[in-house]
Amino acid sequence: MTDQKTISSRAWAEMLLLALLWGASFLSVRVALDEIGPLTSVAHRVGWAMIALWIAVLVMRLPLPRDPRVWGAFLVMGLMNNVIPFGLMAWGQLHIESGLTSILNAATAIFGVLAAAIFFADERLSMRKAVGVALGFAGVATAIGLENLRDFDIRSLAQLAVIAGTISYALAGVWARKMLAGQPPQLAAAGMVTGAAVIMLPTAWIVEGPLTLNLQTPTLLAIGYYSLAATAFAYLLYYRVLGMAGSGNLMLVTLLVAPVAIILGALFLNETLRPAAYGGFALLALGLLVLDGRIWRLLRGWGNQGKT
Repeated sequence: MTDQKTISSRAWAEMLLLALLWGASFLSVRVALDEIGPLTSVAHRVGWAMIALWIAVLVMRLPLPRDPRVWGAFLVMGLMNNVIPFGLMAWGQLHIESGLTSILNAATAIFGVLAAAIFFADERLSMRKAVGVALGFAGVATAIGLENLRDFDIRSLAQLAVIAGTISYALAGVWARKMLAGQPPQLAAAGMVTGAAVIMLPTAWIVEGPLTLNLQTPTLLAIGYYSLAATAFAYLLYYRVLGMAGSGNLMLVTLLVAPVAIILGALFLNETLRPAAYGGFALLALGLLVLDGRIWRLLRGWGNQGKT
């Protein structure tokens, strides 16, 4: 059984827009990190996104949940889907290229499949999923260069931090299915970033000092972009695309984000990646396409034709 739908021209256009928004977020975060710390960057991101998303909830007149357990679930979701991955990836970007960060971030779908298989009986690993996951892991290993981990320098730790962030994203997906099923997606997004803001605003203040807007113009523009465009608006757009194209097709956005981030990093940050990083992304992309199912069905169709 699958939730894949035919992708309309409008859905493709919005998927491309979403990929551009998320791909450029790696560049904007890196720009902001030149002046503010990683915890402060995350606090700005979730704080301003929280305000924007609650405005959207109020405009849509969505009823607020009354059960305290739902608000507790929002808090945990904010921790796993925002605080941990945003923080780890922001710190990682201090030491590795934004393009490489985006490639490793694409492994979220691979870990998501594994997490679902572990926690949900109806999401067991099929042969197709196992092949896709194996290809994905091979891609990640190639991109980071396992030989580099022997030294365990700051660059290696930064890559591991980004991967840890993707694992947190995957576990957040499990949590959302278990605890937030039935919540309007816009409300779930607002509640999630609120939970993250409750954690990050005091944490950043204590560790890195009071938040301020007395910043350079490029930093303010970067914060405005990644909090309002790449977080608040992107979440609303994400759920629009989800409704039009289905979650199976939405996975394809992951493949489009990394090339955007790599190109922008090369143009604006003069980043260059090792050839192995591109090879790793190719393997990872192939794994995601196998998980998507279309290539797998095409190959099986060719095999069946060959038998007739």
